[in-house]
Amino acid sequence: MGYRVAIVGATGAVGREMLKTLAERNFPVSEAIALASGRSTGMEVSFGEKTVLKVKNLETFDFKGIDIGLFSPGASVSAVHAPRAAAAGCIVIDNTSQFRMDHDVPLVVPEVNPHHLKQFSKRNIIANPNCSTIQMVVALNPLHAISRIKRVVVSTYQSVSGAGKEGMDELFNQTRAVYVNDPSVPEQFTKPIAFNCIPHIDRFMDDGSTKEEWKMAVETRKILDPDIAVIATCVRVPVFIGHSEAVHVEFEGPITEEQAIEALRDAPGVQLIDKREDGGYITQIDAAGEDAVYVSRLRRDPTVPHGLAFWCVSDNLRKGAALNAVQIAEALVEQGLITAKQAA
Repeated sequence: MGYRVAIVGATGAVGREMLKTLAERNFPVSEAIALASGRSTGMEVSFGEKTVLKVKNLETFDFKGIDIGLFSPGASVSAVHAPRAAAAGCIVIDNTSQFRMDHDVPLVVPEVNPHHLKQFSKRNIIANPNCSTIQMVVALNPLHAISRIKRVVVSTYQSVSGAGKEGMDELFNQTRAVYVNDPSVPEQFTKPIAFNCIPHIDRFMDDGSTKEEWKMAVETRKILDPDIAVIATCVRVPVFIGHSEAVHVEFEGPITEEQAIEALRDAPGVQLIDKREDGGYITQIDAAGEDAVYVSRLRRDPTVPHGLAFWCVSDNLRKGAALNAVQIAEALVEQGLITAKQAA
């Protein structure tokens, strides 16, 4: 049984990764349709090793008969076209921030809350969480099962690919400009990103936090537990692919390092790589192109009665976006939430 799958934003970094991930995981696709804006119409994108798709115009595309739509075109575009696709009977899995906090749209990480998928039928839309939230809740979930999490303090070190191809180009061009002594003016970021760290992702909010930091707090509560307090500091760093996070967790009751290690070793989607020696941990370069959420540097936090600290790394284009979206599609199939009639 194959499904007709539309990839919206197919020419972007995440859209291309979605096509690649669908092929690598052998998702049952009977037809893949690449969609993007009018200026990208006619471009070619790869689907697997042998198939090339010509991009069609999203503005004029009719979603009738499409089973699944993987959307990553930007929030303002999803706001217009995701409801249009959903009304035509397409199940939308949206990677933008547009619908994440809507009460009638499930926000899903399949390793954490696959049971929330049953709520999608109210609007035919499922939201993919923010990349930095996804990797953190995958690591937190097995620990939360041992002892309820009370508070999380997290600092992120997020790659420029989180800002799309333009962000990656800016890092490359600014780095080259430094070595050849050429002038360089920031365009995608508020300050130079080459050889620098910028504690500012998305817009500032009234309380002094950025929207990226707000997303991590509210999304964690929606996915994992509404009672968890989260304070985040989100930083853009001069890395092309991969987000890392320093996570400090306070629990309501006792939890030992040994319990945490055992739980993380058995947790779906997690790889525990933690040797207390030089190089015995995972960095962004190690995680690029990989599916797992890697946990390293696990240790007790002595500043609170029941605390642990760890280092968490993942490929933001894969698990932080494309892979999570495809896993949601896989879960829909596994749970029987997409019917044979839709797939016919």
